[in-house]
Amino acid sequence: MSQRSSCVPLVLLALCLHLISTVSQAEPSKKLRDLSDAEIGKITGAMPSDPAVVPKQPRKMLIFWRCEGYYHQSIPVVNQALEIMGKKTGAFEVTVVTDDYSVFTQESLRQFDVVCLNNTVRLKFNPAKTPEQCQALLDFVKSGKGLVGIHAAADNFYEWPDGMEMMGNKFTGHPWRSNGTWTIKIDKPNHPLTAAFQGKSFKISDEIYRTDPPVYSREKQLVLMSLDMSDPATAGVDDLKPTDQDTGISWIKPVGDGRLFYTGLGHNDPVLWNPLVLEHLLRGIQYAAGDLEVPNEK
Repeated sequence: MSQRSSCVPLVLLALCLHLISTVSQAEPSKKLRDLSDAEIGKITGAMPSDPAVVPKQPRKMLIFWRCEGYYHQSIPVVNQALEIMGKKTGAFEVTVVTDDYSVFTQESLRQFDVVCLNNTVRLKFNPAKTPEQCQALLDFVKSGKGLVGIHAAADNFYEWPDGMEMMGNKFTGHPWRSNGTWTIKIDKPNHPLTAAFQGKSFKISDEIYRTDPPVYSREKQLVLMSLDMSDPATAGVDDLKPTDQDTGISWIKPVGDGRLFYTGLGHNDPVLWNPLVLEHLLRGIQYAAGDLEVPNEK
C-alpha cells in the first residue's frame, strides 16, 4: 500500500470526528415531559368553560417553544394549558407545537391566526443571516394576525431590533425570583383583558422580569397590569433600580394591522392552574386573534 493510500482512512477518521464534534456542539432539541393526570386535572378544572367572545371564524394557533439558552420547566405545562384552553372554550385550536425554525416561512405561517412564543429564549432571528425568517414573522403579524408572548418571550431577538421592539421588552434580569410572592396591581381595571381581576390587586408566586426602557415604554404599548411597589415585599427585593418602580406584567400593542399580547407570568407551573390568570390569558389570545375588540390599544 502506498503512503498516500494509507493516509485516506486517517483523513476519513478525522472528518468523521469533526462531524461528530460539530453535531455534539449543536443545541439538541429538548424532550418535553408528559404532565401527570393530577396536573392536567388542575389545569382543566381552573380553565374557563367559554370563550370571552365567540370567534369570528375558526382560529388556529402555532406554539413555538425553542430555547437557545435557559430552558423553562413550565414549557410543557403552558403547551398543555393552551391545548386544553382551545378545546374547552372553542376560542382557537392549537394545530402545531414545535421548536423547529423551519416553520417561519411566509407559506407555512399562512395557516395560523396566532403565533405563541412560549418561554422561548434567545431565538436566532437575524436580518443579515435569516432575513426570510424575520420577514415572515413580521409580515405575519403586520398583515392582521396575532403574536402572543409568554414569560421568556421577552428574552429574545438580540440580533433583530424590530423583533425586540415588537415584543416591547428586553430581558435585563429578574430581581423578583420564582420562590417569592409578589403583588400585582391592575393598571386598566375597566379593560376587557383584565375583567377577571375585577380591578383588585392580587398576589402571585412567579418569576418577574425587569422591564427597562427604552424598549419597554408606556408610550409604545398599553400596560394592563404591573408590579405593585406599594407592597413592602415586592418593593423590598435586592438590587432595585429607579426604573423598577414601573415594572410591567402584561401589555398589548398594535403591530401594523395585527396585534401583540404579552404577559410576563408563566415561569412557575401553578400559574397555569390559576383561574384568573387563565382567563386573562384567554382574553389576551382572543385579542391577538382579532376576535376580542378593545379600546385604547396604546
